Amino acid sequence: MDTPVSTDYVRTQLARALATAHNHTDPAVRKAAERRAHSWKRVRKGMEKGTLAIGSRTPVRHLPAWVTPEVIHGGFATGLPAAGGPLRPHEEELARRHGLPADRSALYTHHLTEEGIAALTRLLDSGDYALDQPEQAALLAVAWLLRAGDTAGALDLIAELDRFAPALCLTPRPEPHHALPPGTVHRRTVAEVRTALDERAQRTGQPHALREALTVWNPFADRVLAHWLETADDSGPDAHRPQGWSERGAALLAEYERLAAEHTLCTKHRKPGRNLAILLAALREALSGELSPRLRGLLRHAADSMVAKRGRPGSERHILLRARQAAQAALPTHDMSARLLSARLEPLPQSSGVPGIDRLLSPVTAEEARRFGMPEGHPLPGGLRTIAARAAAAPLGELVERGVVPSAEVLAELVPALAAQTEAGSSTDPALARLLSAHRAAFSRRRSLLLLNLEHQVRAHELPWIRALERHRDAAETRRRAARELILHLGNAVLTHFPGTIVPNPLVRELDSLARAAELDVPFVEELAADIFTGRFTPKFARAAELAARQVRGSLYARYYGLAPEKTYAPKTFAALCHSRADNTRGRPLVSPARNGTVIEQAQILTTHNLAALVELGARPAGGWAEAARRSLASAVHMVAAVPREGGYADLPRIKNAAFAWRQGVFFLSRCSPGEQREELAETERRVADLPEVAQERLRPALGGLRAAQEGRPAERGVLFLGWSVGPHRMLRIGR
Repeated sequence: MDTPVSTDYVRTQLARALATAHNHTDPAVRKAAERRAHSWKRVRKGMEKGTLAIGSRTPVRHLPAWVTPEVIHGGFATGLPAAGGPLRPHEEELARRHGLPADRSALYTHHLTEEGIAALTRLLDSGDYALDQPEQAALLAVAWLLRAGDTAGALDLIAELDRFAPALCLTPRPEPHHALPPGTVHRRTVAEVRTALDERAQRTGQPHALREALTVWNPFADRVLAHWLETADDSGPDAHRPQGWSERGAALLAEYERLAAEHTLCTKHRKPGRNLAILLAALREALSGELSPRLRGLLRHAADSMVAKRGRPGSERHILLRARQAAQAALPTHDMSARLLSARLEPLPQSSGVPGIDRLLSPVTAEEARRFGMPEGHPLPGGLRTIAARAAAAPLGELVERGVVPSAEVLAELVPALAAQTEAGSSTDPALARLLSAHRAAFSRRRSLLLLNLEHQVRAHELPWIRALERHRDAAETRRRAARELILHLGNAVLTHFPGTIVPNPLVRELDSLARAAELDVPFVEELAADIFTGRFTPKFARAAELAARQVRGSLYARYYGLAPEKTYAPKTFAALCHSRADNTRGRPLVSPARNGTVIEQAQILTTHNLAALVELGARPAGGWAEAARRSLASAVHMVAAVPREGGYADLPRIKNAAFAWRQGVFFLSRCSPGEQREELAETERRVADLPEVAQERLRPALGGLRAAQEGRPAERGVLFLGWSVGPHRMLRIGR
C-alpha cells in the first residue's frame, strides 16, 4: 500500500530555515540555516517533479539502493548522492600529482590502470586510508579482488561501478593509520576536539572584558575617587580644592581618553549613570567652573556609594579587596587554557583517540607557563577538561564512568567503532580485515531514510563491493563469536548504566546488525514514528512479542499491564491486538499522531521494547535487577516531579519519557524476588511521599496499580502509567 508523504512538513522546515537564515544574529548560524534551506528547496522541487520518492528505500530516481543518498532531518533525501558534489581536496591533490583532468571520470580511469591498482594495493597493505563514505571502499575492493585472483569478481564490480563513477567519490582519503588497543573506543577524534577547543579560544570577549575591568578601570576609578575625596569635608566632595588639584584632574581626564581608546572591551565607564562616568563628568565641569547643584548631588551620591561598597582608597578594606581582584585577574582565562590544551593535542594523531588522556589534562608546566603566560601549576578548567576527555580512547565501561558517555544515545555513537573491530575477525588476511572494518565504520554513518510500507533500510551486504568480498571471508566463526561477545557487552552496558532509558533507534539498528552477524535469531525493534505510522507492524514485532511473552508470563509486569498468556502472534493478529489494547477499534491507519502513539506504545509494552531480547542474550545489570528497578522508577518519579503544576503541551515529552522509564522499572522489578519487590516498591512510595502534593497525586494511581500487581492482583486499566494519550494527558489534568 503506497502512503505518499505530504510536502507540508517540507514547506514548514524550509520556512523555518529561511527565517533563521534571515533573522539570526550569529553569522555562523545564518550560514548553516542557508545550507539547510537549499537542501529543503531541493527536496521540495524533487517531490513536486516526481524525481524523489520520499518513503522509499530508493528515493532518488536513477540511483540504486547502494548509492548513499544525502539525507537531512526527518530522513528526507535531497536528491543528491552523499559521495557526489565537487571534488574533495584529496581528489584534487591526486589529479594534480598525476597531471589528470579535475574530474572523477579521469580519476576512476587512473585507478584502474596498473599504476592505480598498485597504489590502491599499497593503501590496503598499510591501512593508511580513511573512508568518509562507503563508496570509497569500492576501488580498494577491486584491488583486493585482483590480488586475490578473483578477476571475475573484480570485473563484475567494475561493471556495476562504471555508470556512476563520474558522479561519485570512489577514491579513499589518504590518512596515516594509528591502531588503538583492542576493545578501546573514543567519542571524538583529536581533530574534532581541537576544533571545539579552538572555538573556545576565539571566545575572548567576556573573560577579557572582566580582566580589563579589574586591571584597568577599577584602579583608574580608585584614583578618580581619591582625587575627589581630596576636596571633601562633612558636606561632601568639592568643599575645597587643594593646590594643584585642577592640574592633576586635567591629567586624569587625559589619561581617561587614552585608556578609553586603548581598552575597548569593558564599556561600563561609558554609561552616564555609572559612578565613574559621574565622577568624570563632574571633573570636566569643575575644571571649567562651578558644579551645578544637580551634578554636585550626583557626585556626592556616587562617592558615598563607592566608599560604602569598597572602603576609601588606601584603607585596609579597600587594599584587601583590590588584592583579591588582582589575583583573580592574574588567573588564566578560558581562551588561554583552550589554546594550551589544543597545543598539547597538536602533535598527536588527529584522526584517532588518545589512550591515557589524563596525562594531557595535568596542570600547567614550567615550559608552558613561559610559552603561554600562565602560572605554573595552574589546573585546567573543568569544562575544557570535559571537552578534551571526549577524545579519550578507553574501554566502553571506563568512558561511561568518566561521564564521556552520558546517555544511551551517545553509547549508540560508539557502537559502530566497536562493531568495526569485530570485522577484524572476519578474515585472516589483515588487509581485507582492515578494509571491512573501515567500511563497517563508514557504513554506520549512512543516515537513515524515512521509510514507509514496512520497508527496511539498506544493509551492508546489499552493496556490490561487500557482496564481492563476502565470499572471501574465511574466519566466519571468529566473527560470529566476536559479534556475540559484543552484543552481550552492549546489553550489559545498557542495563547497567541507562536502565531508565529505552534503547534508542541508532542502538537498536546496531544491535540488530550484530545479531545477524552473530547468527542469533533475536529480534530488536525500533521506536516507530507516530506521525507516519500506518497501523501495521513488521513481522519481527510479533516475534519480539512472542519472546517477551515467554519471559513475563505470570509476572508482575504481566499483571500490571494486563497481558494475556498468548503463545504465538501472527503479524496481523499482533497489530490487531495493539489496536484493541489502545481502544482503536477501527484497526486501520490513523489520522492523529497521538492516537497512533497509543497503538505504538502497546506494541512496546507487548515486546518490552527490547528488554526481553537483551535478557534472552544473557545481558544483566551489574548491580542486579533491584538496583536497575530502583534507578528506573526513581528516574520516572524525578521526571514527573519536574512537570510544573500548570503543565501543558510542552511537558508531554517528559511525561512520555517518564512512562517509558516506569515501564522499564516494572520489567526489572518483575525479575526481582518478592522481598526485593516489596522493598523497592516501598522505597518508591517513600520517594513519592517527599514530592509536592500535585506530583504525588499524579503518581498515586500508578503506584496503586504497581502495589496491586506486586500483591498478585491485576492492576486496573485506568491506573496504568502510559505515555501517550488521546486528548489531555491524565497527569496534566491534575493541578489545574
